[in-house]
Amino acid sequence: MGQDITLNASDGFKLGGYRAEPAGAPKAAIVVIQEIFGVNHHIRSVCDRLAAAGYVAIAPSIFDRITPNFQCGYSPDEVANARKFVANPDWAAMQLDTQAAIDAVKSVGPVGIIGFCLGGSIAFVAATKLSGLSAAVGYYGGAVVRFADDKPKVPTQLHFGEKDAGIPLTDVETIKSKRPDVEVFVYPGAQHGFHCDERASYDKASADIAWPRSLEFLAKHLK
Repeated sequence: MGQDITLNASDGFKLGGYRAEPAGAPKAAIVVIQEIFGVNHHIRSVCDRLAAAGYVAIAPSIFDRITPNFQCGYSPDEVANARKFVANPDWAAMQLDTQAAIDAVKSVGPVGIIGFCLGGSIAFVAATKLSGLSAAVGYYGGAVVRFADDKPKVPTQLHFGEKDAGIPLTDVETIKSKRPDVEVFVYPGAQHGFHCDERASYDKASADIAWPRSLEFLAKHLK
């Protein structure tokens, strides 16, 4: 359904990505921000699902500045290797590359953003700092709490797992208290990565609630 693309960031850097188009006229566009595993099979499938729902979906390869075309799976060794990308994340560069994706689809109509893991944090930062968005959704973004003093410029929705080993519920409560303007949902028993059906931490019951909730939120604000 989709194809590999090249995006142009405002500083002249060229990065890769994936873009999926709906069968008919698009409702709007959605930028999909990857986990630490790159624009892999799962992120492409998220784009394809959004395209099937009527959106142009685009996923920028935000690790291309470090390792072009990086993508991997979820074995312990792959997870350990992927963690190196976020040992000292370059938030400014990732924002440039996210903005490039927004700019690439803004001619379609309203643009939303949805991100997972690292991408969930980037989606929140994008909502507070970038231009051209109309809504933002973040799944289990561990760094959101670091940026919670910043007010999103667009409607924002966040999803967390109750049993996420990397995001304590105290962090979620901090986000809730600092950002009463943001919708925050916690899924009982769910772990980090609960939305990804290719990971051992996949929680179908939680994902089956969170995904329709996300689509409803995006449809409401991408008009």
